[in-house]
Amino acid sequence: MASDHVELKPGLETTRAQLARAFGDEEAAERASQPGIVPMRKPFKKLFVFSDPHKSKEHGYNFDGWTEGDDLGPVFDYTGTGPTKNQVLSGLNGTLLNHQEQGLELHLFISDGHVKPGGAKKQRYVGRMVVDAEDPYQERWDYDTKDNLRLVYVFRLRPVELDQTDVRPSDAVQAATKTVVLPTPPKMEKPLGKPGAKSKKTEKHSTGQTVANVPGGERIVTRREGQLVTAFEAHLEKAGHTFNGFQIRVEGEDYVLTPDLYDATDHVLYEAKGLTTRPNVRMAIGQLADYRRHLDNADTLRVAVLLPSEPTSDVKALLKAEDVALVYRTADGFAGWPLAPEEA
Repeated sequence: MASDHVELKPGLETTRAQLARAFGDEEAAERASQPGIVPMRKPFKKLFVFSDPHKSKEHGYNFDGWTEGDDLGPVFDYTGTGPTKNQVLSGLNGTLLNHQEQGLELHLFISDGHVKPGGAKKQRYVGRMVVDAEDPYQERWDYDTKDNLRLVYVFRLRPVELDQTDVRPSDAVQAATKTVVLPTPPKMEKPLGKPGAKSKKTEKHSTGQTVANVPGGERIVTRREGQLVTAFEAHLEKAGHTFNGFQIRVEGEDYVLTPDLYDATDHVLYEAKGLTTRPNVRMAIGQLADYRRHLDNADTLRVAVLLPSEPTSDVKALLKAEDVALVYRTADGFAGWPLAPEEA
């Protein structure tokens, strides 16, 4: 039975063992030493998430912490569990992703020093959170404990009540200490390791659009960009092209740049947009200009915008003036691909 009552108030300092005794069941002691996602289903129906931002610094990548957020408020980025190989959206990560459907209250803690005597890690309670309904996670790349590059999931957590949340500037995502350009494998449909394979996508990327209930009312969440990239990857694969992506951390910034697609065979960097509108094309032009500055052989790198349909003649003229190639989807493939020799 639960004992050692603990009242969860923002700023509370405790330990995982104390929390296990207070909220756990007969397996609580074992759970106290498990990974950073710890379900306490009976009788409290809680899910404890423990963030330790200092752990990943040994590899130079640190995704955990508060971000600027958006018009809905701040967001805490939390890296899922799984110390080796590619992380998966099942097991404990699946529990976190689906905590609301499972009826589990999500509570966030941050490691903050050690308890003396004994040396146990001190856990500071941040507050009750919820996985963002619109954009629940982002895919990032990191090195595991064996120094192998692997996929990780960074979950986007939002406070349930901001005034009941311990938000501190010191807990923000740490800025990169140097610029690092990391080539990443292509988005996969099947497990990594097989030539030309692609890893399974979630429903998040498989439908044209969906309606998400998030704070501020219903919002339409478009999925077209992901569909477009997936279709173009299949097109490249069929043509025998090698392709991948990049993850760019810029010195002094906490933001991660993630170009949509790099065709290594043709040395072309693509930025995809889900809508064929002037504002989207203008954004893509700016993004490509930003990305290419950080990539090797930038002087020979070609850049292109990938669109779901043919734009207007003046938008075409804009792209040509900026020396940006255009590829767009048609009923039977992609117009503008392969890029014409004069675009080289």
